[in-house]
Amino acid sequence: MTILPVLKKSRVSFLNEYRPVALTPIVIKCFKRLLMRHIKTQLPPSLDPLQFAYHLNCSTNDAISTTLHLALTHLDNKDSYVRMLFIDFSSAFNTIIHQHLIEKLSLLGLNTSLCNWILDFLTGRLSHPLLFTLLTHHIIHIINFADDMPVVGFISKNDGSAYREEVQQLTAWCKANNLSLNIDKTKEMVVHFKRA
Repeated sequence: MTILPVLKKSRVSFLNEYRPVALTPIVIKCFKRLLMRHIKTQLPPSLDPLQFAYHLNCSTNDAISTTLHLALTHLDNKDSYVRMLFIDFSSAFNTIIHQHLIEKLSLLGLNTSLCNWILDFLTGRLSHPLLFTLLTHHIIHIINFADDMPVVGFISKNDGSAYREEVQQLTAWCKANNLSLNIDKTKEMVVHFKRA
């Protein structure tokens, strides 16, 4: 297996500015597809209608158009605005606690033997980072982890309490799941039609 360091930015200041890109052997790609197809058959048909990653015939465009539609529909109401928090997690797939992942898969209905096999495979696999990354990346997306996501607050009559509560719940969820924000890439945007 060959892992190539590819520069994320135009110039290098830190080693973190390199992204490890693996040249994936065909056997591993086939194995990943078979395993993910099997896992998907055991999961509930719809985990979250607003999760677009790894859903057949869904893309980033679907996520953007759905968010825009919901936001613009809300902005048609009087005294309303929308707050959008675009979150990026630091090294999300590298910080996953394997036991938490397996517990979530078990709660979703995966059988115990498959959960044990995945846990056994993920434990102590530092010498095979490619397959580990491929497997965790796809499983994690299916169970609604992501390395970036938006939190959208539809606010009416200046009452942003539900949005603040959602952000507080997200903070608690991040702590419980060993995730930290990438502050440089996390941004908030307020959308409104007010003139002042």
